[in-house]
Amino acid sequence: MKITVMGLGLHGGGIATARFLAGQGAELTVTDLRDEKTLRPSMEQLRDLPIRYVLGRHKMEDFSGADIVIKNPAVRRNSPYLKAARRVETDLTLFLRLNRRPVLAVTGSKGKSTTVSALHAIVKPAYPDALLGGNITISPLSFAGECSKASPSPVVLELSSWQLADIEPISLLTPHIALITNIMADHQNAYSSMDEYIEDKKRIFAGQGPSAFSICPYDDAYRDSLSAKTGGRLLYFSAHELPAKLEGAFFRGKNGYIRTSGYDDEIVPAETSLPGIHNRLNLLAAGMMARLIGIDPALIRETAGKFSGIEHRLELVRTVAGVRWYNDSAATIPEATAAAVRSLEGRIHLITGGTDKKLSFDAFTEIAGEPAGIHLLAGSATDRMIEILRRERIPFSGPFDSLQDAVESAAAAAAAGDTVLFSPGSTSFGMFLNEFDRGRQFKEIVSGLG
Repeated sequence: MKITVMGLGLHGGGIATARFLAGQGAELTVTDLRDEKTLRPSMEQLRDLPIRYVLGRHKMEDFSGADIVIKNPAVRRNSPYLKAARRVETDLTLFLRLNRRPVLAVTGSKGKSTTVSALHAIVKPAYPDALLGGNITISPLSFAGECSKASPSPVVLELSSWQLADIEPISLLTPHIALITNIMADHQNAYSSMDEYIEDKKRIFAGQGPSAFSICPYDDAYRDSLSAKTGGRLLYFSAHELPAKLEGAFFRGKNGYIRTSGYDDEIVPAETSLPGIHNRLNLLAAGMMARLIGIDPALIRETAGKFSGIEHRLELVRTVAGVRWYNDSAATIPEATAAAVRSLEGRIHLITGGTDKKLSFDAFTEIAGEPAGIHLLAGSATDRMIEILRRERIPFSGPFDSLQDAVESAAAAAAAGDTVLFSPGSTSFGMFLNEFDRGRQFKEIVSGLG
């Protein structure tokens, strides 16, 4: 078949898709608006395969003449190139057509990567062949061959709103357990309304049957909307004890419990390796999903307590001269930065700022006065932050045109016992390739500090 992959990218999804399709004997064209220089790292990983590249542009005949076009989640659905295609798929829809394993699916505005990573770590001791993929930058096509035969070992999938919107028909997605971590304003530069964004998130429940589990955040402002049409057995999770008649997971004091069939089992210990109530909620959600597939509560507690988090999410990079440096580059909305600031103790020097997504900055306003110092990276979101800081008469440094300068500014201000937190609260475009590139650059700079 003639197949066109639209969007090679740098996260690995396009690489896995191209390698899978080439391995199946496809006549493959890969096209991307970025140029060869930018995409060279991805192309190097595919150099052994017979692939035709069209870079720096798209050619309409590559779409109209293809048997299948594989769409990257970042591509807008109203693209004229997609309209010219006979059939449009994604790496996720191809995987779902092949998969014979139970799926544990997670979406949400924030916390989904930490939740799926913790869930994968918790189920691994009981199911060594459990797999993790999706929006977490691991294409499920990279392990599709392992999932073509039935097995009780689950596949844990992190799903973005874009990925969910692209699943057609939605009946392809039939997760045994589906969970929404939370709903916050995000991607409003690409959606016409919050309602449209929420509808895409809710698609995670649409293909479930009555034997499945649908889990919603009880404390969320959009709870009733999320739970209105769940396909499976409805449960909740909460930072506080749930009403007695509700099934789900909750915190009683510092300990996390799951309540099903009238029994409470402890699944999150009082002491964990991750700072912040938002991270404890992620552990609770992960532990809840693990318990629903039969993992022993004692094993869940042990693994959840030891789980130390993932790259770019409140990641402790190193301690230099008594100053702790945290990488929270995955904080792409103001609410995430606010949660990070509230998670850490002592004097905090905040490096923040970037590109605007047309979001509310109320959450930033609430915590702007808490850090001991604020060091700004230049960008359109930063301009809005400066308006708030000036209105509230809060001093700041910058805006800086390089991350190196922002780090040096924070290093000069911090003293032993302080914390420097890199939590941008906005997107990375303009100065960086993506939030992962942004986080890696930060860690490289911090690693070079004397």
